[in-house]
Amino acid sequence: MTHPRTQGHCVVTGSWTELGDEASRIRLEVFVEEQQVPLEEELDTRDVQCLHAIAYDADGQAMGTGRLLPDGHIGRMAVRKPWRGQGVGSLLLTALVDAARRRGDAEVVLDAQLQARPFYARHGFVEEGETFIDAGIPHRVMRLRF
Repeated sequence: MTHPRTQGHCVVTGSWTELGDEASRIRLEVFVEEQQVPLEEELDTRDVQCLHAIAYDADGQAMGTGRLLPDGHIGRMAVRKPWRGQGVGSLLLTALVDAARRRGDAEVVLDAQLQARPFYARHGFVEEGETFIDAGIPHRVMRLRF
């Protein structure tokens, strides 16, 4: 499914079969290469169960990705460095939240890296619980109820 365009950018959602190659490239670049997350921690078996989103620029370049799990968790949000600070994360997050609403979820939850908390808060997510470490990076659970 293609979502509305903003500044020539669009978000496409689909299955791992449809979007997995592109999503994998972005996640490896951002998480494994840039943030030094071990490859074995980045890869999991849940991708095939998820709805995936990829944001493309006007030239068809993949800018970022994210996924929505069957239990309402949003994860693996990653925007490639050249497109950060341009609203790409917001486009991805909005597409995933909208997909959760459409399928009848009561809420969405995510594990935010600490520096990303203000971004998620601007989208209505509320922090809960204590800070925890995942893949060597501090995170906090954040939730958005519909």
